[in-house]
Amino acid sequence: MSKQKCFGIFLKKVYTIFMHWISWVFLGFGVVGIVNLLLLIGMVFLEKKKPQTIMAWMAILTFLPIIGFVFYMLLGSGLSHRVKSMIKKKAISEKDVLKNIKGLKTFSEVIGLKVLSRDAELVKLCFDMGGYPCIGNDVKIFCHGMEKMAILKQDLLEAKKSINLEYYIFANDRIGKEIMGILIKKAKDGVKVKLIYDSIGSKKSSRRFFKKLEKAGGEVAEFFPPFLHVRSINLKVNYRNHRKIAVIDGKIAYTGGINIRDDHMGMKKKLSPWRDASIRIEGSGVYPLQNIFLDDWRYAKKDETPVEKYLKFYFPVPEPKGDVALQVLTSGPDSELQKIKEAYIKMIVSAKKRVYLQTPYFVPDDAFMSALTIAKKSGVDVRIMLPAKPDKRAVYLPTLSYAREMAEVGIKIYFYNGFLHAKTLLVDDNKLSIGSCNLDNRSFGLNFECTAIMYSEELTKKYLEFLEEDFMNSVVADEAYFKKIPLLTKMGQAFYRMLSPLL
Repeated sequence: MSKQKCFGIFLKKVYTIFMHWISWVFLGFGVVGIVNLLLLIGMVFLEKKKPQTIMAWMAILTFLPIIGFVFYMLLGSGLSHRVKSMIKKKAISEKDVLKNIKGLKTFSEVIGLKVLSRDAELVKLCFDMGGYPCIGNDVKIFCHGMEKMAILKQDLLEAKKSINLEYYIFANDRIGKEIMGILIKKAKDGVKVKLIYDSIGSKKSSRRFFKKLEKAGGEVAEFFPPFLHVRSINLKVNYRNHRKIAVIDGKIAYTGGINIRDDHMGMKKKLSPWRDASIRIEGSGVYPLQNIFLDDWRYAKKDETPVEKYLKFYFPVPEPKGDVALQVLTSGPDSELQKIKEAYIKMIVSAKKRVYLQTPYFVPDDAFMSALTIAKKSGVDVRIMLPAKPDKRAVYLPTLSYAREMAEVGIKIYFYNGFLHAKTLLVDDNKLSIGSCNLDNRSFGLNFECTAIMYSEELTKKYLEFLEEDFMNSVVADEAYFKKIPLLTKMGQAFYRMLSPLL
């Protein structure tokens, strides 16, 4: 056989193999296209996702078809109807809680009080979203983790009947071991101790760490545990219980942004100084936080205990402790309504004098940005404080992009000289919100969050003093500040901003 004929046969075989390969490639793209189309239909008609979210996912599915599909199945699909139904089924009705507690005023009685009448529209909105107005509270503010933990440890040691803790991060480090040691001691003493930790937030803490509490008589629940208990396979990785709640004897409650981990105590030099915000409540404002905890507990443990037993044991008769009125709001993927965001927008557009925001991550949607812009153009002093030291680059880059856009409309942007983890909103002279909710799409719609909106001139004035110190310890970002940002960083901002609906 001649060399020319052999070469021809070789070329024919190469061509056959190539065409066979090409046909499989086209078939693969066809299958991917059909899958993407089905996902698009699901996002539009079944999950009713926002257009920005759909566009972000379509970009990922187009440029990373295989990997994008895996990401969508892990991160993009909403909570199943079964999970949402179970959460609602296990929830203790707020009406049942209120009926069980003697001495609480009705909404019509409370709304007429001086402390709330000034903001009747906001109070009504929050009430319609599940935030009963609780009056007669004493509230203490903590701006640093060690400060909070010192008081919390004392309250835990003095607990007589019950301790309920729910933390996104409960680390097996110095502060975590201290708190765990106290919980174990109290459980052995006969105090009913319940602990909820988030599977993703606390993934570095082994189950053996929590087993110690169970062996001592306490109870532990892992929120949204991984598939087959393998930490690296969590089908609900996109939905995290980001709440930080502690309730002692049904009479003292904590919430805010401080987790149980050493870096939140300012022990990590890279992110120091660490500025945070948390509150301690005594009074009727404890009840909504107790209710939130028990709802999460009943779902996470598939608890069948009759509601009446919980109402009788965990909700003692309230005692007025101060003059702060407050409403606690929640948000999460189990609800179509982004309650905290709606309340914040109402607070911002109703402002007359000032709107001061603190957040580690600033990735808002158009509605939130419009509210801030309207307030600024109405003559309100609008300021946003962000950390100068980032902890998550993928979220910090779009944060810079949105901050620059806000600066262009005249809003003052401050970068705190350290890591700012506080999630606060101060409006005018009498409204202050402190909670676990960041100002981003994740906290508004994907995470389980809670925040306390407080009505008090004295408390607002006190936190304003803390803010004035923060402003002094911050850099004001003007137009020149943003122009100095390197080109590669700006490109990163543009890329991650495109994905901001998913962050």
